[in-house]
Amino acid sequence: MNNQDSNIAKIKELEAILIEFELLHEVSQKLSEKKELSVLLDEIMESSKIIMKAEASSLLIFDSKKEKLFFDFVAGDKKQAIKKMEINFGEGIAGWVAENREPILVEDCYSDSRFNPNIDLKTNFKTKSMVCVPMLRKDKLIGVMQVINRESGLKFNKVDLNIFETLASQCAIVIENAQLVKEQMESEKLTYELKMAHEIQMNLLPNSLPVYEDIDISSTLIPTKDVGGDYYDILKLDDEFSLIIIADVSGKGIPAALIVSVIYSSIITQIKQSKTKMELRMIVETLNKVLMEATTNDRFVTAWIGIYEHSTKLLRGINAGHNYPYLIRNQLDRPIELTKGGIMLGSMDLPFNDEVVALITGDIICFYTDGVTEAWNETEEEYGEERLIKLLNSTTYLSSKEILAELLNDIKLHVGSAIPSDDITCIIMKIK
Repeated sequence: MNNQDSNIAKIKELEAILIEFELLHEVSQKLSEKKELSVLLDEIMESSKIIMKAEASSLLIFDSKKEKLFFDFVAGDKKQAIKKMEINFGEGIAGWVAENREPILVEDCYSDSRFNPNIDLKTNFKTKSMVCVPMLRKDKLIGVMQVINRESGLKFNKVDLNIFETLASQCAIVIENAQLVKEQMESEKLTYELKMAHEIQMNLLPNSLPVYEDIDISSTLIPTKDVGGDYYDILKLDDEFSLIIIADVSGKGIPAALIVSVIYSSIITQIKQSKTKMELRMIVETLNKVLMEATTNDRFVTAWIGIYEHSTKLLRGINAGHNYPYLIRNQLDRPIELTKGGIMLGSMDLPFNDEVVALITGDIICFYTDGVTEAWNETEEEYGEERLIKLLNSTTYLSSKEILAELLNDIKLHVGSAIPSDDITCIIMKIK
């Protein structure tokens, strides 16, 4: 070949490279458009095939938690057979590239000891040559890109490697951005769902309490930022009986809010369907069975449920693994604890026992969830049962509303600047 022919060949080679870089620029612009991650990965692989004139291409996303590469998408005839495969760090050529963070050009894959032929065996595809490059973003590994076999039958060269590296660096940026957008959208969606769950939970609570001539009753539920599982209600069944329930679902979030709705629905349904005097044990045992069917093994509910008979001042209650309500009586140094009942709801189908307490004028009953006694301060010291009892004993001359306000102020004083870790729910009932 003379010098003129050699120069013409070089010019043609440069023109081809310029065309490839122009195409690369166009692709980079297109990939920078805002779109879903799955669509973006699809376009990256198709673009890689076009730019590199390859038979197939693949993109492996790196999962830093699992230390694995996952075939997120493969362009080519065998893509469905390979889509869900995973590769360990350091395994095969792609794993080697990910581990060493170095690009590699392999002219004959079956002559390379790093090559793993298992994928070819599974897909009946023959891998001949390959360009494999890491996708890096500020030294952070995003994944690995590969193109396999030139369509012309020729082998890839160093120019191909340089072009593919440039494409990979652009893809790393757009994939990271798309991942961040996806994470943000998922976070916003979760925040919205938690907000909705919180509103539903609040709507299940009584807007106002029944008005009584013989008892003075006040209540509150102060939620944390997360959706908790506290619930309470005071229901006037008729002129003779009132039902009181306070409950605490294990865990937080949407599952806890859903279980609260199950408790509410079960209680309201039983009340509406009852045509005779409601039996406390039947209410609790029915609720227990409903929760056993509606919850998983790791979810349970502690609750105290009782029926107050106004004419006799008898309080019949069942404690299902809940914090003991305290009955404060002026003549007693220590409160009476309402302990009798059974195991937590939703765990096992076992019978429950009830207890009956005859109340007298001036008695105060405090029903509460563990968010009260377990309220932490900055040094993780709990508010505690003894401090609660002390406050109740010192405020017996006040109304239920005033006692509740004193309690909340004392908890706030104890907690200080610490962030509340649980809902605070409390009912104060005073017998007139």
